[in-house]
Amino acid sequence: MAGRGTGPDFVEALARGLDVLACFDRDSPTMTLSEVAAAAGLARPTARRLLLTLEELGYVRATGGAFALTPKVLGLGMAYVSALGLWDIARPHLEALVARTGESSSMAQLDGSDIVYVARVSVPKIIALRVEIGTRFPAVQTSQGKVLLAALSPDELAATLAETSRAGLPPFIGRGPEQLHEELTEVRARGWALADEELAPGVRSVAVPVRDGTGAVRAAMNVTVHAAETSTERLLQDHLPLLLRTAGEVSAEWALWQSRPHVELPRATAPGVATA
Repeated sequence: MAGRGTGPDFVEALARGLDVLACFDRDSPTMTLSEVAAAAGLARPTARRLLLTLEELGYVRATGGAFALTPKVLGLGMAYVSALGLWDIARPHLEALVARTGESSSMAQLDGSDIVYVARVSVPKIIALRVEIGTRFPAVQTSQGKVLLAALSPDELAATLAETSRAGLPPFIGRGPEQLHEELTEVRARGWALADEELAPGVRSVAVPVRDGTGAVRAAMNVTVHAAETSTERLLQDHLPLLLRTAGEVSAEWALWQSRPHVELPRATAPGVATA
């Protein structure tokens, strides 16, 4: 994993530390030193020093000879979401949309050839896949991913599709490259995308773009239903108009948020302390 940087300022130690954090996932929530070293491609002494450093910083805890992440790691991802302003803006709109449709709704962004969920409001329904903030899925198998891929230039799209998915799911074999490009052309023209049991059996969703202040597509918002309960016709006729309206409202508010003046407040000083 580490050692892939090419720039003169590349810090390999930092890359290795991030590699260690990335080793932990849903299938491996707890790992021994040997398992971390093997997964990260590191020597045991190096892995040990990194784990102990992360433990001292509060990102990892040691229990019974094994290591696990702590909730402090969430702060790394949520800092990104908070910086965008997306969650604070989208949350009330997602909640209102879910209240009207009775179905779960999420927002995601593109990360390589995958989408990563950055906001979600769910309803308690039995569905084939567990989804939460930070969940990663192959973009080509999701409605949100298709929206985001359709917004890329031809060169960006080719480079993105060439990247290997890190979601750990088997590829969807029901569509070839030409069919995918034709579908993305349709998505770009009509402004929404459908994924009908492509990600998992019983999972059907429709997604639309969320734009920033420049009009660029920066995220996608969806409504997800159980295929046995909600037909494609109902999803498109009843839920899609509400979804389009909600995404438009979020885009408008996000544009206003991005255009607001940023004022740096002076740092408070103790009484009697002079400032330069």
